[in-house]
Amino acid sequence: MSDHDVSGPFDNEKPRPAGADHTGAHAAVVTGASTGIGAAAVRHLSQQGWRVFAVARRADRLEQLAHETGAVPVAADITEDDDVVHLLSTVTEAGGVDTLINIAGGARGVDQLAEAKTEDWEWMYRVNVLGTMKVTRAFLPMLRAHGEGTVLNLTSTAGIVSYEGGSGYNAAKFAERGMTQALRLEEAEHNVRVIEVLPGMVHTEEFSLNRLGDAQAADDVYAGVEKPLTAADVADIVGYAVSAPHHVNLDEIVVRPVAQAAAHKVIRTPRS
Repeated sequence: MSDHDVSGPFDNEKPRPAGADHTGAHAAVVTGASTGIGAAAVRHLSQQGWRVFAVARRADRLEQLAHETGAVPVAADITEDDDVVHLLSTVTEAGGVDTLINIAGGARGVDQLAEAKTEDWEWMYRVNVLGTMKVTRAFLPMLRAHGEGTVLNLTSTAGIVSYEGGSGYNAAKFAERGMTQALRLEEAEHNVRVIEVLPGMVHTEEFSLNRLGDAQAADDVYAGVEKPLTAADVADIVGYAVSAPHHVNLDEIVVRPVAQAAAHKVIRTPRS
């Protein structure tokens, strides 16, 4: 992991969206920023004039995103304590944030419990639960001190409805959701609002591919679904939730495509 000059993306040599001078604007840390919903959230907030710290493991992707949006790239693995310390130090030195957006996470495998792979379960718990906990724990003093802090956790409808072949991911997302609900109760007295966004079927470039390990199998997840959600759809909702007046707390936002009436009911158009 390489260090970055946190002032770099804001100098005159780096392009920024029109009007994104960050004067008096909100500032956010967005994890999982190298792809999918995380990258889309960085783009959305940057376009709205937010100062954004884009966090992910893949430094090359972050640099591309920073060049595009003006975000501050911070290469870090949120499950590693030293990386979280580095992230907090970088953000603190750059002036801090009032909003933390935890998007990093993921799924591995579709094994039923009888065939569960311990390494897949451990990975899902580590990235979805422990990583979110470590970053949130690190930034809570800053968010409390701000006076109007916000935490937004992106969980999943897999955290409210279980399904066959999803036990590991269900367990991780149920845990992340429980953590989010407890955090809301604990931080209300500190005027830190806690928002949870729970997407259903979202067609992104990597989620299903990483989970299934096969491009064709990943494509089949969305086969026949005319309009699954996109990363930009979810990023728009995230942006709305964190941009609402601070006293307005959208506690829980469940979002699915119209074609996905429930986890077990998806309307698919037969292939011709």
